[in-house]
Amino acid sequence: MAEKTQVKTFPAPEELATPTDLSPDEAQAVTEAVNPLIADTFALYTKTKNFHWHLSGSHFRDYHLLLDEHAEQILATVDPMSERVRKIGGTTIRSISHISELQSIEDDNEEYVHPGEMLRRLIEDNRHIVQKVRSAHEVADGCRDYKTSDVLEDVLEGAEERMWFLYETSKGENNTA
Repeated sequence: MAEKTQVKTFPAPEELATPTDLSPDEAQAVTEAVNPLIADTFALYTKTKNFHWHLSGSHFRDYHLLLDEHAEQILATVDPMSERVRKIGGTTIRSISHISELQSIEDDNEEYVHPGEMLRRLIEDNRHIVQKVRSAHEVADGCRDYKTSDVLEDVLEGAEERMWFLYETSKGENNTA
């Protein structure tokens, strides 16, 4: 197996350098706060689609549609966050292996997960995203990068809403097969 090499995300190579009024340290701090959040967003997207594809049971249609909607919302947050990193002079996610280096949301490769357990896991993973967004928001604010903070507020709103919908949907759901 090939040895993993850390993908450099700051500063961008000369050909990709982007002018900014942020100091190099500020831009690097924001880049290092947002890129792991982007990796976790990809991981959550994949897990949500996994559960969407592998649902079974009496609530199939409702859960299938809900998880598809959530996956679309999650994926829609990647580009705005990635473009913010580029706009301040960093680089962002380059590959699946880069995602795996940075992600803290665990993959879910089980053959079968009960629908109630799927919802529980997605609630926890969205909660994790909320926590990471709040931390990245603090870094961006501290580095005077208020536009990144603004983008992160939209990501936060979506993650909190998904948690709410998943929680309300899961009420009364038996989490065992």
